[in-house]
Amino acid sequence: MTIVLNGERRELAAPLTVSALLAELDLDARTVAVELNRIVVRRAHYGTTMIEAGAEVEIVAFVGGGQDGARC
Repeated sequence: MTIVLNGERRELAAPLTVSALLAELDLDARTVAVELNRIVVRRAHYGTTMIEAGAEVEIVAFVGGGQDGARC
């Protein structure tokens, strides 16, 4: 089945949950935000939210850091 992941077509063997996709991509669910068909998926629902053929998925990773001595 084909989905669009972060703007690029990607083939998956079968429908899967958001959690399963993150595991397949070797991503830690605690450090990403997921949008499915333009709706943000709550982390608590990753294990039950299914990704079907034709879905548009955006995954954004949280990145920490900044310059030493930078003011916020």
